[in-house]
Amino acid sequence: MSRPAVLSERAVPLPDGGTLHVYDTGDDGTGRLPVVWHHGTPNIGAPPAPLFAAADRLGLRWVSYDRPGYGGSTRRPGRDVASAAADVARLADALGLDRYATVGHSGGAPHALASGALHPDRVVAVVAVAGLAPYGAAGLDWFAGMTPSGQASLRAATQGRAVKERHAASDTDYDPEFTPADLATLAGPWAWLDEVVGPAVRGGPDGLVDDDLAYVTPWGFDPAGVTVPVLLLHGGRDRVVPASHSRWLAGVCPAAELRITDDDGHLSVLGGAPAALEWLRR
Repeated sequence: MSRPAVLSERAVPLPDGGTLHVYDTGDDGTGRLPVVWHHGTPNIGAPPAPLFAAADRLGLRWVSYDRPGYGGSTRRPGRDVASAAADVARLADALGLDRYATVGHSGGAPHALASGALHPDRVVAVVAVAGLAPYGAAGLDWFAGMTPSGQASLRAATQGRAVKERHAASDTDYDPEFTPADLATLAGPWAWLDEVVGPAVRGGPDGLVDDDLAYVTPWGFDPAGVTVPVLLLHGGRDRVVPASHSRWLAGVCPAAELRITDDDGHLSVLGGAPAALEWLRR
Protein backbone atom coordinates (compact mmCIF):
# COMPACT_ATOMS: atom_id res chain seq x y z
CA MET A 1 0.00 0.00 0.00
CA SER A 2 1.49 3.33 -1.02
CA ARG A 3 1.88 6.03 1.63
CA PRO A 4 2.96 9.65 1.18
CA ALA A 5 6.42 10.72 2.24
CA VAL A 6 4.80 13.12 4.70
CA LEU A 7 1.36 13.01 6.30
CA SER A 8 1.05 16.03 8.54
CA GLU A 9 -1.58 16.55 11.21
CA ARG A 10 -2.65 19.78 12.85
CA ALA A 11 -5.43 21.35 14.90
CA VAL A 12 -7.41 24.08 13.14
CA PRO A 13 -9.18 26.42 15.57
CA LEU A 14 -12.89 27.15 15.15
CA PRO A 15 -14.81 30.32 16.05
CA ASP A 16 -16.68 28.52 18.85
CA GLY A 17 -13.43 27.65 20.61
CA GLY A 18 -13.28 24.07 19.34
CA THR A 19 -10.79 22.57 16.92
CA LEU A 20 -10.75 20.34 13.86
CA HIS A 21 -8.09 17.64 13.65
CA VAL A 22 -6.79 17.92 10.07
CA TYR A 23 -4.64 15.61 7.93
CA ASP A 24 -2.67 16.70 4.84
CA THR A 25 -0.44 14.77 2.44
CA GLY A 26 0.99 18.11 1.29
CA ASP A 27 2.04 19.69 -1.96
CA ASP A 28 5.37 18.92 -3.60
CA GLY A 29 5.47 22.18 -5.53
CA THR A 30 3.77 20.79 -8.63
CA GLY A 31 0.41 22.42 -7.93
CA ARG A 32 -1.47 19.31 -6.84
CA LEU A 33 -5.26 19.60 -6.77
CA PRO A 34 -6.43 19.34 -3.14
CA VAL A 35 -9.08 16.66 -2.59
CA VAL A 36 -10.96 16.73 0.71
CA TRP A 37 -11.84 13.24 1.98
CA HIS A 38 -15.04 12.81 4.03
CA HIS A 39 -14.98 9.66 6.13
CA GLY A 40 -17.76 7.20 6.84
CA THR A 41 -19.67 6.39 10.04
CA PRO A 42 -18.04 5.54 12.39
CA ASN A 43 -14.51 6.36 11.22
CA ILE A 44 -11.79 8.83 12.02
CA GLY A 45 -10.76 11.04 9.17
CA ALA A 46 -7.31 9.90 8.06
CA PRO A 47 -7.12 10.10 4.24
CA PRO A 48 -7.61 6.85 2.26
CA ALA A 49 -4.25 5.11 2.09
CA PRO A 50 -5.48 2.62 -0.58
CA LEU A 51 -5.87 5.59 -2.94
CA PHE A 52 -2.53 7.27 -2.29
CA ALA A 53 -0.85 5.69 -5.33
CA ALA A 54 -3.67 6.75 -7.68
CA ALA A 55 -3.67 10.25 -6.23
CA ASP A 56 0.08 10.55 -6.63
CA ARG A 57 -0.14 9.44 -10.26
CA LEU A 58 -2.89 11.98 -10.94
CA GLY A 59 -1.30 14.89 -9.11
CA LEU A 60 -3.82 15.02 -6.26
CA ARG A 61 -3.26 16.10 -2.67
CA TRP A 62 -5.33 14.50 0.08
CA VAL A 63 -6.70 16.72 2.81
CA SER A 64 -9.09 15.39 5.43
CA TYR A 65 -10.34 15.83 8.98
CA ASP A 66 -12.07 14.08 11.85
CA ARG A 67 -15.72 15.16 11.84
CA PRO A 68 -16.69 16.81 15.15
CA GLY A 69 -17.06 14.14 17.80
CA TYR A 70 -14.50 11.81 16.22
CA GLY A 71 -10.79 11.49 16.87
CA GLY A 72 -9.17 14.81 17.74
CA SER A 73 -12.02 17.10 16.67
CA THR A 74 -14.18 18.79 19.28
CA ARG A 75 -17.72 17.43 19.51
CA ARG A 76 -20.52 19.70 18.30
CA PRO A 77 -23.93 18.24 19.24
CA GLY A 78 -26.70 19.30 16.89
CA ARG A 79 -24.44 19.75 13.87
CA ASP A 80 -26.16 19.26 10.52
CA VAL A 81 -24.73 17.91 7.28
CA ALA A 82 -24.31 21.44 5.92
CA SER A 83 -21.91 22.33 8.74
CA ALA A 84 -19.28 20.23 6.99
CA ALA A 85 -19.04 22.82 4.22
CA ALA A 86 -18.10 25.55 6.69
CA ASP A 87 -15.62 23.25 8.42
CA VAL A 88 -13.96 22.42 5.12
CA ALA A 89 -13.78 26.09 4.15
CA ARG A 90 -12.05 26.86 7.46
CA LEU A 91 -9.49 24.10 7.07
CA ALA A 92 -8.92 25.14 3.45
CA ASP A 93 -8.30 28.72 4.60
CA ALA A 94 -5.87 27.47 7.25
CA LEU A 95 -3.96 25.51 4.59
CA GLY A 96 -4.12 28.30 2.00
CA LEU A 97 -6.31 26.35 -0.44
CA ASP A 98 -8.50 28.39 -2.79
CA ARG A 99 -10.02 25.56 -4.84
CA TYR A 100 -10.55 21.91 -3.99
CA ALA A 101 -12.60 18.84 -4.80
CA THR A 102 -14.48 16.67 -2.30
CA VAL A 103 -14.82 12.89 -2.06
CA GLY A 104 -16.94 10.99 0.46
CA HIS A 105 -17.76 7.36 1.10
CA SER A 106 -20.89 6.13 2.89
CA GLY A 107 -21.70 8.63 5.65
CA GLY A 108 -19.08 10.95 4.18
CA ALA A 109 -20.90 11.27 0.86
CA PRO A 110 -23.64 13.69 2.02
CA HIS A 111 -20.96 15.82 3.71
CA ALA A 112 -18.98 15.91 0.46
CA LEU A 113 -22.10 17.09 -1.36
CA ALA A 114 -22.58 19.90 1.17
CA SER A 115 -19.47 21.72 -0.03
CA GLY A 116 -20.60 21.39 -3.62
CA ALA A 117 -23.96 22.93 -2.76
CA LEU A 118 -22.79 25.73 -0.47
CA HIS A 119 -19.34 26.66 -1.83
CA PRO A 120 -19.54 26.22 -5.62
CA ASP A 121 -17.06 29.07 -5.99
CA ARG A 122 -14.39 26.88 -4.38
CA VAL A 123 -15.39 23.29 -5.15
CA VAL A 124 -14.43 21.98 -8.60
CA ALA A 125 -16.23 18.61 -8.39
CA VAL A 126 -17.70 16.05 -5.97
CA VAL A 127 -17.43 12.26 -5.85
CA ALA A 128 -20.08 10.64 -3.62
CA VAL A 129 -19.66 6.88 -3.05
CA ALA A 130 -22.43 4.72 -1.55
CA GLY A 131 -24.09 7.71 0.07
CA LEU A 132 -27.48 8.49 1.54
CA ALA A 133 -30.18 10.70 0.08
CA PRO A 134 -31.97 13.11 2.43
CA TYR A 135 -34.42 11.52 4.85
CA GLY A 136 -37.96 12.05 3.62
CA ALA A 137 -36.86 12.59 0.01
CA ALA A 138 -39.94 12.75 -2.20
CA GLY A 139 -40.52 9.54 -4.14
CA LEU A 140 -37.87 7.51 -2.30
CA ASP A 141 -38.68 4.66 0.08
CA TRP A 142 -35.75 5.63 2.28
CA PHE A 143 -35.43 2.44 4.35
CA ALA A 144 -36.24 -0.05 1.56
CA GLY A 145 -33.44 -2.56 1.06
CA MET A 146 -31.45 -1.64 4.20
CA THR A 147 -30.33 -4.33 6.60
CA PRO A 148 -32.66 -4.75 9.60
CA SER A 149 -29.98 -3.61 12.04
CA GLY A 150 -29.22 -0.55 9.91
CA GLN A 151 -32.89 0.33 9.79
CA ALA A 152 -33.16 -0.02 13.56
CA SER A 153 -30.21 2.29 14.12
CA LEU A 154 -31.48 5.02 11.84
CA ARG A 155 -35.11 4.66 12.94
CA ALA A 156 -33.91 5.28 16.48
CA ALA A 157 -32.33 8.51 15.25
CA THR A 158 -35.65 9.64 13.76
CA GLN A 159 -37.08 9.52 17.29
CA GLY A 160 -34.58 12.02 18.64
CA ARG A 161 -31.31 12.18 20.53
CA ALA A 162 -32.41 10.38 23.70
CA VAL A 163 -33.71 7.34 21.81
CA LYS A 164 -30.66 7.26 19.55
CA GLU A 165 -28.29 7.45 22.52
CA ARG A 166 -30.11 4.59 24.25
CA HIS A 167 -29.87 2.51 21.08
CA ALA A 168 -26.16 3.28 20.73
CA ALA A 169 -25.56 2.30 24.34
CA SER A 170 -27.47 -0.97 24.03
CA ASP A 171 -25.99 -4.37 23.28
CA THR A 172 -27.76 -4.50 19.91
CA ASP A 173 -25.49 -5.98 17.27
CA TYR A 174 -25.07 -4.17 13.98
CA ASP A 175 -24.81 -6.46 10.96
CA PRO A 176 -24.01 -4.67 7.70
CA GLU A 177 -24.61 -7.91 5.76
CA PHE A 178 -21.49 -7.40 3.70
CA THR A 179 -21.41 -9.31 0.43
CA PRO A 180 -18.65 -11.80 -0.46
CA ALA A 181 -17.17 -9.07 -2.64
CA ASP A 182 -17.16 -6.70 0.36
CA LEU A 183 -15.39 -9.27 2.51
CA ALA A 184 -12.79 -9.82 -0.22
CA THR A 185 -12.25 -6.06 -0.35
CA LEU A 186 -11.69 -5.97 3.42
CA ALA A 187 -9.13 -8.77 3.05
CA GLY A 188 -7.22 -6.75 0.45
CA PRO A 189 -5.96 -3.15 0.33
CA TRP A 190 -9.07 -1.81 2.01
CA ALA A 191 -8.17 -3.69 5.17
CA TRP A 192 -7.02 -0.12 5.92
CA LEU A 193 -10.61 0.54 7.00
CA ASP A 194 -9.82 -1.28 10.25
CA GLU A 195 -7.31 1.49 10.99
CA VAL A 196 -10.00 4.18 10.90
CA VAL A 197 -12.99 2.27 12.26
CA GLY A 198 -11.22 0.92 15.35
CA PRO A 199 -10.17 4.27 16.86
CA ALA A 200 -13.61 5.74 16.15
CA VAL A 201 -15.40 2.89 17.93
CA ARG A 202 -12.99 2.99 20.88
CA GLY A 203 -13.59 6.73 21.18
CA GLY A 204 -17.23 6.13 22.08
CA PRO A 205 -20.57 6.62 20.31
CA ASP A 206 -20.73 10.43 20.23
CA GLY A 207 -19.63 10.88 16.62
CA LEU A 208 -21.91 8.12 15.37
CA VAL A 209 -24.90 9.51 17.29
CA ASP A 210 -24.35 13.00 15.91
CA ASP A 211 -23.87 11.64 12.38
CA ASP A 212 -27.06 9.58 12.42
CA LEU A 213 -29.10 12.46 13.81
CA ALA A 214 -27.74 14.69 11.04
CA TYR A 215 -28.71 12.17 8.34
CA VAL A 216 -32.37 11.99 9.39
CA THR A 217 -32.95 15.70 10.10
CA PRO A 218 -32.86 18.56 7.55
CA TRP A 219 -29.43 18.64 5.95
CA GLY A 220 -29.23 22.42 5.65
CA PHE A 221 -28.98 22.36 1.86
CA ASP A 222 -30.88 20.96 -1.10
CA PRO A 223 -29.03 18.44 -3.31
CA ALA A 224 -30.76 20.09 -6.25
CA GLY A 225 -28.51 23.05 -5.50
CA VAL A 226 -25.31 21.09 -6.16
CA THR A 227 -24.49 22.65 -9.53
CA VAL A 228 -20.84 21.55 -9.72
CA PRO A 229 -20.07 18.23 -11.47
CA VAL A 230 -20.98 15.24 -9.30
CA LEU A 231 -20.05 11.59 -9.78
CA LEU A 232 -22.24 9.12 -7.88
CA LEU A 233 -20.86 5.60 -7.36
CA HIS A 234 -22.93 2.79 -5.86
CA GLY A 235 -22.94 -0.98 -5.64
CA GLY A 236 -26.13 -2.68 -6.75
CA ARG A 237 -25.91 -5.20 -3.88
CA ASP A 238 -25.34 -2.59 -1.17
CA ARG A 239 -27.60 -3.18 1.86
CA VAL A 240 -25.98 -0.61 4.13
CA VAL A 241 -27.13 2.20 1.84
CA PRO A 242 -29.25 0.85 -1.04
CA ALA A 243 -28.42 2.06 -4.55
CA SER A 244 -31.86 3.67 -4.77
CA HIS A 245 -30.37 6.57 -2.78
CA SER A 246 -27.81 7.38 -5.46
CA ARG A 247 -30.44 6.91 -8.16
CA TRP A 248 -32.57 9.52 -6.41
CA LEU A 249 -29.63 11.92 -6.09
CA ALA A 250 -28.79 11.47 -9.77
CA GLY A 251 -32.32 12.59 -10.58
CA VAL A 252 -32.05 15.86 -8.68
CA CYS A 253 -28.39 16.98 -8.88
CA PRO A 254 -28.21 19.06 -12.08
CA ALA A 255 -24.71 17.93 -13.16
CA ALA A 256 -24.62 14.36 -11.85
CA GLU A 257 -23.24 11.24 -13.48
CA LEU A 258 -24.37 7.89 -12.00
CA ARG A 259 -22.26 4.73 -12.04
CA ILE A 260 -23.87 1.64 -10.49
CA THR A 261 -21.89 -1.59 -10.52
CA ASP A 262 -24.47 -4.33 -10.18
CA ASP A 263 -22.34 -6.92 -8.38
CA ASP A 264 -20.71 -4.59 -5.85
CA GLY A 265 -21.66 -4.03 -2.23
CA HIS A 266 -21.00 -1.19 0.19
CA LEU A 267 -17.23 -1.71 0.30
CA SER A 268 -16.33 -3.44 -2.96
CA VAL A 269 -17.67 -0.39 -4.83
CA LEU A 270 -14.47 1.33 -3.67
CA GLY A 271 -12.72 -0.66 -6.37
CA GLY A 272 -14.06 1.99 -8.73
CA ALA A 273 -12.49 4.83 -6.75
CA PRO A 274 -9.28 5.14 -8.84
CA ALA A 275 -11.38 5.62 -11.98
CA ALA A 276 -13.47 8.16 -10.08
CA LEU A 277 -10.31 10.09 -9.25
CA GLU A 278 -9.42 10.10 -12.94
CA TRP A 279 -12.89 11.55 -13.65
CA LEU A 280 -12.32 14.15 -10.95
CA ARG A 281 -8.93 15.15 -12.33
CA ARG A 282 -10.38 15.61 -15.82
